[in-house]
Amino acid sequence: MEIKPVNLTEALATFEDVYSPRIVARMNDYDVRIAHTLGEHVWHVHEDTDEFFLVLDGRFDIALREADGDEHTVVLRKGDTFVVPKGTEHKPSSPGGSILMFEPTGTSTTGDRHLGEIPDHVDSTTGHRLA
Repeated sequence: MEIKPVNLTEALATFEDVYSPRIVARMNDYDVRIAHTLGEHVWHVHEDTDEFFLVLDGRFDIALREADGDEHTVVLRKGDTFVVPKGTEHKPSSPGGSILMFEPTGTSTTGDRHLGEIPDHVDSTTGHRLA
Protein backbone atom coordinates (compact mmCIF):
# COMPACT_ATOMS: atom_id res chain seq x y z
CA MET A 1 0.00 0.00 0.00
CA GLU A 2 1.16 3.47 -0.79
CA ILE A 3 1.63 5.92 2.04
CA LYS A 4 -0.69 8.73 0.99
CA PRO A 5 -4.08 10.10 1.97
CA VAL A 6 -7.19 8.33 0.68
CA ASN A 7 -10.32 10.31 -0.07
CA LEU A 8 -13.19 7.97 0.76
CA THR A 9 -15.65 9.62 -1.63
CA GLU A 10 -13.20 9.22 -4.51
CA ALA A 11 -12.34 5.66 -3.45
CA LEU A 12 -16.02 4.64 -3.38
CA ALA A 13 -16.44 6.06 -6.90
CA THR A 14 -13.85 3.58 -8.27
CA PHE A 15 -16.15 0.55 -7.90
CA GLU A 16 -19.85 -0.33 -7.87
CA ASP A 17 -19.94 -3.88 -6.43
CA VAL A 18 -21.95 -4.23 -3.23
CA TYR A 19 -20.73 -6.16 -0.20
CA SER A 20 -17.30 -6.37 -1.84
CA PRO A 21 -15.01 -4.32 0.42
CA ARG A 22 -11.92 -2.46 -0.70
CA ILE A 23 -8.99 -2.03 1.67
CA VAL A 24 -8.15 1.67 1.95
CA ALA A 25 -5.57 1.43 4.74
CA ARG A 26 -3.82 -0.95 7.10
CA MET A 27 -3.17 -0.13 10.74
CA ASN A 28 -1.20 -2.57 12.88
CA ASP A 29 -2.91 -5.89 12.11
CA TYR A 30 -6.18 -4.29 10.98
CA ASP A 31 -7.68 -3.43 7.61
CA VAL A 32 -9.73 -0.30 7.10
CA ARG A 33 -12.30 -1.28 4.47
CA ILE A 34 -15.05 0.51 2.58
CA ALA A 35 -18.00 -1.06 0.81
CA HIS A 36 -21.21 -0.24 -0.99
CA THR A 37 -24.28 -1.88 0.55
CA LEU A 38 -27.59 -2.88 -0.99
CA GLY A 39 -29.90 -5.78 -0.21
CA GLU A 40 -29.47 -8.66 2.21
CA HIS A 41 -26.15 -10.10 3.35
CA VAL A 42 -26.03 -13.54 5.11
CA TRP A 43 -26.33 -14.53 8.75
CA HIS A 44 -22.76 -15.00 9.94
CA VAL A 45 -20.50 -14.81 12.97
CA HIS A 46 -16.92 -13.78 13.67
CA GLU A 47 -15.92 -16.00 16.59
CA ASP A 48 -12.73 -14.17 17.60
CA THR A 49 -13.17 -10.53 16.64
CA ASP A 50 -15.51 -7.59 17.07
CA GLU A 51 -16.62 -5.84 13.88
CA PHE A 52 -16.72 -2.02 13.70
CA PHE A 53 -19.04 -0.22 11.25
CA LEU A 54 -19.31 3.47 10.35
CA VAL A 55 -22.09 4.46 7.93
CA LEU A 56 -20.68 6.86 5.34
CA ASP A 57 -23.90 7.27 3.36
CA GLY A 58 -27.45 5.93 3.31
CA ARG A 59 -28.78 3.43 5.79
CA PHE A 60 -27.32 0.16 7.08
CA ASP A 61 -29.26 -2.27 9.26
CA ILE A 62 -27.75 -5.07 11.32
CA ALA A 63 -29.99 -7.86 12.58
CA LEU A 64 -28.52 -9.47 15.70
CA ARG A 65 -29.34 -12.93 17.03
CA GLU A 66 -28.84 -13.53 20.74
CA ALA A 67 -27.70 -16.89 22.13
CA ASP A 68 -31.32 -17.62 23.19
CA GLY A 69 -32.51 -17.08 19.59
CA ASP A 70 -34.08 -13.65 20.14
CA GLU A 71 -33.46 -11.25 17.27
CA HIS A 72 -33.45 -7.48 17.04
CA THR A 73 -32.26 -5.01 14.42
CA VAL A 74 -30.01 -1.99 14.87
CA VAL A 75 -30.76 0.74 12.30
CA LEU A 76 -27.77 2.92 11.39
CA ARG A 77 -27.78 6.12 9.36
CA LYS A 78 -25.05 8.35 7.96
CA GLY A 79 -22.54 9.14 10.68
CA ASP A 80 -23.61 6.31 13.00
CA THR A 81 -21.15 3.74 14.33
CA PHE A 82 -21.79 0.33 15.80
CA VAL A 83 -19.69 -2.60 16.99
CA VAL A 84 -20.94 -6.16 16.60
CA PRO A 85 -19.37 -8.08 19.50
CA LYS A 86 -17.35 -11.17 18.65
CA GLY A 87 -19.35 -14.37 18.68
CA THR A 88 -22.62 -12.56 17.83
CA GLU A 89 -24.61 -13.85 14.87
CA HIS A 90 -25.56 -10.94 12.63
CA LYS A 91 -27.04 -10.22 9.22
CA PRO A 92 -26.47 -6.86 7.55
CA SER A 93 -28.95 -5.41 5.09
CA SER A 94 -29.37 -2.06 3.41
CA PRO A 95 -31.73 -0.14 1.12
CA GLY A 96 -28.51 1.43 -0.22
CA GLY A 97 -25.47 3.13 1.19
CA SER A 98 -21.79 2.82 1.97
CA ILE A 99 -19.86 1.81 5.08
CA LEU A 100 -16.38 1.82 6.57
CA MET A 101 -15.20 -1.16 8.65
CA PHE A 102 -12.24 -1.96 10.90
CA GLU A 103 -11.40 -5.67 10.97
CA PRO A 104 -8.30 -7.74 11.60
CA THR A 105 -6.45 -8.44 8.35
CA GLY A 106 -7.71 -11.68 6.85
CA THR A 107 -11.22 -11.48 8.31
CA SER A 108 -13.79 -12.94 5.90
CA THR A 109 -16.87 -10.92 5.01
CA THR A 110 -18.99 -14.03 5.58
CA GLY A 111 -17.43 -14.81 8.95
CA ASP A 112 -16.04 -17.97 10.44
CA ARG A 113 -19.38 -19.61 9.73
CA HIS A 114 -22.53 -18.53 7.94
CA LEU A 115 -26.02 -19.83 7.31
CA GLY A 116 -27.29 -20.78 3.88
CA GLU A 117 -26.04 -20.12 0.40
CA ILE A 118 -24.05 -16.97 -0.27
CA PRO A 119 -26.05 -14.80 -2.72
CA ASP A 120 -24.35 -13.71 -5.95
CA HIS A 121 -24.26 -10.08 -4.80
CA VAL A 122 -22.28 -10.95 -1.61
CA ASP A 123 -18.53 -11.33 -2.09
CA SER A 124 -17.03 -13.81 0.39
CA THR A 125 -13.61 -12.18 0.62
CA THR A 126 -10.99 -10.84 2.99
CA GLY A 127 -11.05 -7.57 1.04
CA HIS A 128 -9.70 -6.32 -2.28
CA ARG A 129 -6.98 -3.79 -2.96
CA LEU A 130 -8.24 -0.37 -3.91
CA ALA A 131 -7.66 0.20 -7.62
